[in-house]
Amino acid sequence: NASVVSALDEAALTWGVKVLRYEIKDLTPPAEILRSMQAQITAEREKRALIAASEGRRQEQINIATGEREAFIARSEGEKQAEINKAQGEAAAIIAVAEATAEAIRQVAQAIQQPGGEQAVQLKVAEKAVDAYAQLAQTNNTMIVPGNMTEVSALIGTAMALLQGGGRTAAVAPK
Repeated sequence: NASVVSALDEAALTWGVKVLRYEIKDLTPPAEILRSMQAQITAEREKRALIAASEGRRQEQINIATGEREAFIARSEGEKQAEINKAQGEAAAIIAVAEATAEAIRQVAQAIQQPGGEQAVQLKVAEKAVDAYAQLAQTNNTMIVPGNMTEVSALIGTAMALLQGGGRTAAVAPK
């Protein structure tokens, strides 16, 4: 710009004119140059449009991947919490059963200490033994029983011997 002003100023000096600045009011380039300029403008616009579309696709893929990752994490956290809740529920149930069993054992122990309690336990053990043998006899199992087990009194005697032995196995002589 400064070189154009300087060249015009030197050329106009002979006529006594000082050029400070210039302005082009109309410029008509040849048609071939206009077509070339228009093609360049179109190419630049298409390039920007392709870049914008590519950035849009890239952002879309990032958003989809992020959403899938967050959904997977949420699903995993939910499954983890469900497993924790299930385990805590099972633990609470086991504790409740253990406490109930302990209380039942305490009550049985107190009842045994009462007069006639030991005889009641012996009777209950004998009943349970008879019931167990009766259930085994109803199924298609092969049972091997001692020869004296055919008598109810021998069965009750075996059960009482076990009970009186403090849970140790006691030998009962066959009759």
